[in-house]
Amino acid sequence: MPLDRTPPLNSLGFAKAPADTRVVVAMSGGVDSSVVAAMLAEEGYDVVGVTLQLYDHGAALAKKGACCAGIDIHDARRVAEDMGFPHYVLDYENVFKDAVIDEFADSYLGGATPVPCIRCNERVKFKDLLETAKDLDADCMATGHYIQRKMGENGAELHCAADANRDQSYFLFSTTKEQLDYLRFPLGHLPSKNDTRALAEKYGLSVADKPDSQDICFVPNGDYAAVIRKLRPEAANPGDIVDTDGNVLARHDGVINYTIGQRRGLGIGGLADPLYVVRLDADKAQVVVGPKSMLATRTVPLREINWLGDTPLMSKSEWPIAVKVRSTRPPIDAILRPISDTTAEVELLVPEEGISPGQACVFYDPDSSRIFGGGWIHKG
Repeated sequence: MPLDRTPPLNSLGFAKAPADTRVVVAMSGGVDSSVVAAMLAEEGYDVVGVTLQLYDHGAALAKKGACCAGIDIHDARRVAEDMGFPHYVLDYENVFKDAVIDEFADSYLGGATPVPCIRCNERVKFKDLLETAKDLDADCMATGHYIQRKMGENGAELHCAADANRDQSYFLFSTTKEQLDYLRFPLGHLPSKNDTRALAEKYGLSVADKPDSQDICFVPNGDYAAVIRKLRPEAANPGDIVDTDGNVLARHDGVINYTIGQRRGLGIGGLADPLYVVRLDADKAQVVVGPKSMLATRTVPLREINWLGDTPLMSKSEWPIAVKVRSTRPPIDAILRPISDTTAEVELLVPEEGISPGQACVFYDPDSSRIFGGGWIHKG
């Protein structure tokens, strides 16, 4: 009687041959996602490349350094042609404007410091694009993000990238458990970006030496103010720079030109101690300034929490964790106190400066590389 032998798992975790495994690769046109597509194609997977047109790429052709410009669509298409797999460009301009750009402008005007790349992953790439991948009968969707997906006792877990300098966990905290079941991140285990570029050279990709994107794709040269001025002209209205008691110290030419923690360019001189922007009040058109000590925060209110722990968030009154409150800062020790399934308060054991509503607070296991999700900082 023949034995019923289960085929071994392939590199994407499926018990079938790569040729029988369809994977949609989200291709931005950069070296990372191009390497993922080429790698999987070489391994024999049924690869389908998809690139999202997120805004008017005709206007973006003159702009370098953004992940979604027209030249990047061309580069993604060329990689697909060279590696011999189909490639599609999907027009997501309206979705992107409604789900990401408009909120970015409104949040900024509300005195927040938004992180649109997180919203793009959450509301476009890992939502609409993921559903498109399923419509294409794909077994999974792969991206070029530097983060790791590992299988634990209770299913797929999210872990930091092996290369701490490239880790993108801060921007992917809102990935849900259901999405994590479907997603794959083939670059997360690589020791460095040099290894990615070496693979690009190995596959003969035209983008092997392409520079990394630095800007938010719809914010040319990092000029937030110019974008918001175009979307919300009223944001450039002048107003007062005031201290925390409401005393007028100077005038400003629009709250959009200021950020929490800013010291230079306030036009206030002759003071013994420097002043910093501690709050933005768009409704009153006021920039509120105060001493550096006012920037230090110990208690951080959170909402829209995405929890990736093995047990429910509310199963404990306190969780000892580490948190990141900015993408460029290392995790710091904290205590997470749930209020509901989606709201909580985080107490930082050491106060942190420059925390602003609109930013993310991402949860990490202090004893491993695992990510437990995170939430959005609000005013409380």
